Amino acid sequence: MPDYDALVVVSFGGPEGLADVMPFLRNVTAGRGVPDSRLERVAEHYYRFGGVSPINQQCRDLILAVQKDFEAAGIDLPVYWGNRNWRPYLADTLRSMAADGVGRALAFVTSAYSSYSSCRQYLEDIERARAEVGAGAPVVDKIWPYYDHPAFAECFTAAATAALDSLPASVRDQADLVFTAHSIPVSMAERSGPPGRFAAGRAAVPQTQSTAGGAYPAQLAGVAGRVAAALGGRPWRLAYSSRSGPPAQPWLEPDVSDCLTELAEAGSPGVVVVPIGFVSDHMEVRFDLDIEAAETAARLGLPFARAATPGTSPRFVAMITDLVRQWQAGPPDGGGFCTPGCCVPAARPPAVGSRAAG
Repeated sequence: MPDYDALVVVSFGGPEGLADVMPFLRNVTAGRGVPDSRLERVAEHYYRFGGVSPINQQCRDLILAVQKDFEAAGIDLPVYWGNRNWRPYLADTLRSMAADGVGRALAFVTSAYSSYSSCRQYLEDIERARAEVGAGAPVVDKIWPYYDHPAFAECFTAAATAALDSLPASVRDQADLVFTAHSIPVSMAERSGPPGRFAAGRAAVPQTQSTAGGAYPAQLAGVAGRVAAALGGRPWRLAYSSRSGPPAQPWLEPDVSDCLTELAEAGSPGVVVVPIGFVSDHMEVRFDLDIEAAETAARLGLPFARAATPGTSPRFVAMITDLVRQWQAGPPDGGGFCTPGCCVPAARPPAVGSRAAG
């Protein structure tokens, strides 16, 4: 049975002021040859919010909530925090943990699904940070993707219910659900997750839509199907936001604004957008959904509401505590979730998130 000394929350990171924006975006796209002229266009999204991404404060708030829940549950573990792309950087956090005497830690990543950018890359981040720290770096076990924990779907069911209630009474009973997540290249999606384990999720996608193979879209469809079923079997669609990369490269579709247009043309009375791909508000939520998608809906005359992300909701915090308890007793099912090479791209992947990440 593993003897863990700490929990470390590992996240994407985001700028916290105007001067941070371009250095942050250069970190996100490092080694990919993305010119500053393109990054400046993305930076405008952040400048609209004073250069501050919501993600870092969301992490601070989550850590405080988890610490309180640990105390109530009798879990005696300190909680640390390190990012991939901005301060506090993960290597600096592991260095502090080593100085505090932490020998083995659990990592909770603020991404619930399987893909290179949402799972495998975080494993690489952890190993790179450990190598940078060198001898004495704590061993870090990453908690597996938790999209299938019952509380995860329950968070979105509660949020979608509240969003439906905010629509005009004349449309809320017949409103459509649009579940959204960050788009990734189709090639990355098809290589995501252990092969053959997610056919049920793909089968859940409405027959009017097609979906790429791989774990990522299948896991999203599985969560969407569970939430829709809990809401009485409402009609739903799966859409994506934040596409980046060259136009010729296929990414997961449809785009959320295109999906809203199709629904309006089909006579939908209203829509609730449920960002199941995000555990807290990122710029992709605040800009791509709250601004771009909302503006699309307004132009179409389509009543629109956006469900909240889990953030620091009691259900989500309790889920983290439950995951930690499971891992303190040993990895669930006694074996590995990831198979060797799963989610590893065939070639160096694009900077997923470079459009408006964090």
